[in-house]
Amino acid sequence: MSTTSGISAVSAITSAAKTGRYSKISWVTCFFMTLFHIGAVWALFQFTWSGLAVLLITYYISLALGIGMSYHRLLTHRSYKTSKAMEYFLTICATLALEGGPLFWVAVHRQHHQHSDTDNDPHTPTHGGFWAHMGWIMFGDALHNDTRLTSRYAPDLAKDRFYVWLSKYHWIPLTTLGFILLALGGWNWVLWGIFLRTTLGLHATWLVNSATHMWGSRRFETKDDSRNSWWVAMLSFGEGWHNNHHAYPASAAHGLAWYEIDITYMHIRALQLLGLATGVRRASVNDQYEAAA
Repeated sequence: MSTTSGISAVSAITSAAKTGRYSKISWVTCFFMTLFHIGAVWALFQFTWSGLAVLLITYYISLALGIGMSYHRLLTHRSYKTSKAMEYFLTICATLALEGGPLFWVAVHRQHHQHSDTDNDPHTPTHGGFWAHMGWIMFGDALHNDTRLTSRYAPDLAKDRFYVWLSKYHWIPLTTLGFILLALGGWNWVLWGIFLRTTLGLHATWLVNSATHMWGSRRFETKDDSRNSWWVAMLSFGEGWHNNHHAYPASAAHGLAWYEIDITYMHIRALQLLGLATGVRRASVNDQYEAAA
């Protein structure tokens, strides 16, 4: 394909995608996103060391144990196995990130891999950086609680009654945590451990959708525009080694070189050493990369 025809093809996709993509606003999502961002700014004017400690602890639990270990590498890609008790615990941790229930998250991410960087990718960067980052979640149909639709992309999870229930009521663990923090540390802990922490965590995850498909290095010539980003990896406990991940979607390790720090994989490896995880898959930089699916 020539450069001109390639640009024309991308332009056609982008133009088609622009039609009506902002025509429907998800008011509930926008309301809570606005509320949490206001709370995050407010927290900055209410600094305490204990509040910062609560933020760091809950950030780690929700993103490293939750999003990385559960939603992404365990439930979506099944890159390792663990007991149902551990699986459920990690999944509850993931709901603390306010990124939806397990069926929604897994379904969207599997669709992303199947149609990466095309018009059928839910957060394709061909629609622009804002769309890939957070526009896709603010506009269109809210599918967080629609287990009938999300089960099409996550039929394995739809068979599990706990995951179906948690997908409908994914807000309960975070709300419960909020009341616990309020009782133990007052509104300061709520502002830092819920509003600011959740907002930072959301943007860290969204940067994987946007930044790592726009900027960074490419070790593998995958069919998409995925890239490795060290600074996104730092913010997301290893999720920023995204080109590696798209080359080897079933690998529990995203950081493949010694200098690519992947804290989430370190945790999975620790579970394996303790006999709490089995079937841990790990790719090598010398392997032939898989089709991203």
